[in-house]
Amino acid sequence: MAAHIGRRLRKGATSGAVVAAAVAALAASQAPEMIPPAADNAGGDHAIGAGDTASPSGDGSATGDSPYYTELPPLNTPNKPGASTNLPVITGPAEAGIPASVYSAYKRAELSIRSTDPACNLPWQLLAGIGKVESGQANGGRVDANGTTLSPILGPVLNGAGFANITDTDDGAFDGDKTHDRAVGPMQFIPSTWAMWGQDANSDGKKDPNNIYDAAQAAGLYLCANDRNLALKADLDRAILSYNRSTEYLNLVMSWVTYYQRGTHQIPDGTGALPVDRSDGGRGDRHRPTTPPPTVPTTPPPTQGTKTPKPSETGTGTAKPPTVPSKPPTTAPVKPPTVPAAVKVARLAIVANEKLTTTTGSAFTGAPRVAALDVSGKPVAGVSIRFEITGSTDTRFAGGGTTATVTTGSTGLASSPALRAGEKTGSFTVRATVVGRTLDAADFAATVTERQADTLTRVAGDPLSATTGTSFAQQIQVKATDNGSLAPGVAVTAVIVTSKTDPKESTGGPSFKSADGTTVRTVTLRTGTDGLLTFESGALLAGDTAGTFYLQLTAPGGGTTFIDLTVTAPATSTPEPTPEPTPSDSGSPEATPSPSSSPSA
Repeated sequence: MAAHIGRRLRKGATSGAVVAAAVAALAASQAPEMIPPAADNAGGDHAIGAGDTASPSGDGSATGDSPYYTELPPLNTPNKPGASTNLPVITGPAEAGIPASVYSAYKRAELSIRSTDPACNLPWQLLAGIGKVESGQANGGRVDANGTTLSPILGPVLNGAGFANITDTDDGAFDGDKTHDRAVGPMQFIPSTWAMWGQDANSDGKKDPNNIYDAAQAAGLYLCANDRNLALKADLDRAILSYNRSTEYLNLVMSWVTYYQRGTHQIPDGTGALPVDRSDGGRGDRHRPTTPPPTVPTTPPPTQGTKTPKPSETGTGTAKPPTVPSKPPTTAPVKPPTVPAAVKVARLAIVANEKLTTTTGSAFTGAPRVAALDVSGKPVAGVSIRFEITGSTDTRFAGGGTTATVTTGSTGLASSPALRAGEKTGSFTVRATVVGRTLDAADFAATVTERQADTLTRVAGDPLSATTGTSFAQQIQVKATDNGSLAPGVAVTAVIVTSKTDPKESTGGPSFKSADGTTVRTVTLRTGTDGLLTFESGALLAGDTAGTFYLQLTAPGGGTTFIDLTVTAPATSTPEPTPEPTPSDSGSPEATPSPSSSPSA
């Protein structure tokens, strides 16, 4: 809803009734859906910078202590939001109205950071106060539909001539100056600070300091650094002083914060007043040029016959120099914000084992390894890297999980725990990401294949034979090896065939008895941890057909062997011959005397 209202205002809804209605509708709602949060819970991708502080050595502030605009809030304060539907529209160099896109960016940054760092208690009015004194709310809201200023907002050249002396750190990428740095954008970040804290809060793929959404998000994160609680006065003061190390700056920002807390309203983009007076005595416009302060005209000499007034009469005499205090006030040193390690990472680089292979049930010989690098290619220590196994696989990290988080060491390297394949073959991916960031992932391709055996040999035993209708009583044991080593866990296929030269599954003869009681002539079994495959006595049935058959065994990797199976029919017994009858004395033929008989005397 906020975006729609903002667009309507930008398209010219400037009448009092329309503006008041739109402002009341937007200001009355604090719900997250009214002001969309950033693309991720971190409020946009963190940019990268070298070192451990938020700004380069020697400046210690977000803006490099650049000049700022000094207009004070008007004496008459605006109404509280919701107290009236006819909020005042105060014109001039200091008004209560905030351009629609700028207001939306502040509110969006507040909601996003409160969702990820609620202990910071960031108020959007703090961003509005800083945005007011830094750029006059993005030069009166002169931004395009995406929130990018129509012209770059640049501070004076930080060349040491009345300002800090900061040599170029970005090769002119942000500020167009390859010699010195300049503060950039509506929140006036110097390039080195933006390199560390820049955001892509509007999800357009760029971290642009001239975009009010990106700049407001970055400013909020910067102010919340070092575990600050901005509800505490001491932390709030430290946060503002980390932005610009000036007590006057602190007091001015706080005056605007208080003013906006008493109430404000939206105005159409581009209708805000341009900033004027600058803290260094210069005069500013939408480009913040570095023009010298205007010269004070001297009083012309009096003409002849004209009485020269005395200083007491004109009030323009030489002013009495101010009294210098014996001890000038000191400002407590401000500790620069500590940048989280993850914020410094520009990319993850694959260091080793981009392609992983192993066989089923085996450990991978290498583990995915990445390096966390900053924008200059230097390693970043202390970064949490998440490794995740994705895809259809039963491969697991040591300990049995599919995810693991590892912290980079001093060299910026992180390796996943050891990987071990299950029994499922196929391809999958191990993905490495930076925890809390949306940088491109580092992907490792992994493949699991069947374990192999190049040789299958039957362990010595008797020839295998059985009669029809029985089973083979002998145990059958086969040893699997691969490159001379025992091959455990190899899937061996066993088939009953009738020919070694044309091995096709037999349609009769021996068979295996399956678990459901049926008979099959092809089975697949795995070798044990000792590399042996065993068929126990009785596991192989002889069948009802006599003949010679073969048990063919094959394994991935080329191992094969044949074992002869002989099936015979049962032996048949021969009946004994029936003896012939003995002839009798009566009427029977005369018996032939036996060889042992002796003739009578």
